[in-house]
Amino acid sequence: MQRLNHPLLSPSLGSHKTLCSLHYGTPGRGPKIYIQASLHAEELPGMLVAHHLRALLDVADAAGHITGEIVLVPIANPIGLAQRLDHKAMGRFELGTSENFNRHYPDLAQAIWPTVQAKLGANAQANVATVRAAIGDYLRNSVPTTELDSLRHTLLSLAFDADTMLDLHCDCEAVMHFYTEESCWPQLEPLTRLLQCQTVLLAKNSGSGPIDECLSGVWWRLADKLAITGNPAPLPQGCCSTTIELRGEADVSHAYAQADAQALFTWLQHAGAISSAQPVALPDARCLATPLAGSETVLAPTPGIVVFAAEVGQTLQAGDLVAEIVDPLANHTQRVVAGVAGVFYARIRERYVLAGGELGKIAGAKAFRTGELLGA
Repeated sequence: MQRLNHPLLSPSLGSHKTLCSLHYGTPGRGPKIYIQASLHAEELPGMLVAHHLRALLDVADAAGHITGEIVLVPIANPIGLAQRLDHKAMGRFELGTSENFNRHYPDLAQAIWPTVQAKLGANAQANVATVRAAIGDYLRNSVPTTELDSLRHTLLSLAFDADTMLDLHCDCEAVMHFYTEESCWPQLEPLTRLLQCQTVLLAKNSGSGPIDECLSGVWWRLADKLAITGNPAPLPQGCCSTTIELRGEADVSHAYAQADAQALFTWLQHAGAISSAQPVALPDARCLATPLAGSETVLAPTPGIVVFAAEVGQTLQAGDLVAEIVDPLANHTQRVVAGVAGVFYARIRERYVLAGGELGKIAGAKAFRTGELLGA
């Protein structure tokens, strides 16, 4: 294993932060898998999973079992990890700009299309190599000017040529769930089984430019451009990426993390990045994939104290009670019910809500939303 330290641009005199990446295997030999944890820095389960996964990778490395290239970034956001306000972690938004650390990544297809459009021919694998080379050139020629830009640039530089990218997050209170783009679903479906996901949400461009879709979206966007221009050049999905939501923020335990790390390790064997004495046996799936556009965000119609009636992981029908909002001044209780049928896969941790505030999310089977599908 090789540890590399990547200094970020300093925002102020006399201080700087460093991103650390751990590299296993040999570049160019077998599939490249990139895994990062806690880009939203207050979401800690991924860091602990990375800690336990590292132990498994160290053993495999010592035994010569790494057959691909694996890059592990245990702390993907040293900027956010250091941010606190009034004794509370502030790791989702960069305090200087209020920008979400997992938004505003570039449209790589748009950036490299002028370079690659005349170079893509009949050989699919050559086309993949051409696109990756163009992305690499684009990143090398991009000069970040802020600490936040340098973080985004460093993460992309580590991951842009990966066959698979796993971004480890968590929700507030939630069951294990999984976001990926439609073009990535066939390749990543086995991982959802090993993680025993209770909700899988699919989209083609959920909006806002998160890092996972920056990396996977470049391929289907380029394929769409080829189709529009009438170029029959084949272009496979060169990178499959996903956001894995490791339950809730408080679900930080060795038991969970060891089980999740073992699931990721087993999937790495299934993906051919680590040798295995026998074929990986995949468990049955716990859920069917549903469209992200079918996920209902349940909102509070009035302010008040939140008393949940539904537990995360519970399957609801339309009209089932999700929560009650209690106003002790008006001596009034407002019922909030599900608008769609599906798994209640995530809910807020706070128990006071403002009018219009988010309460939770239900994975409906029928798409009904358009536009930006991700929250702030």
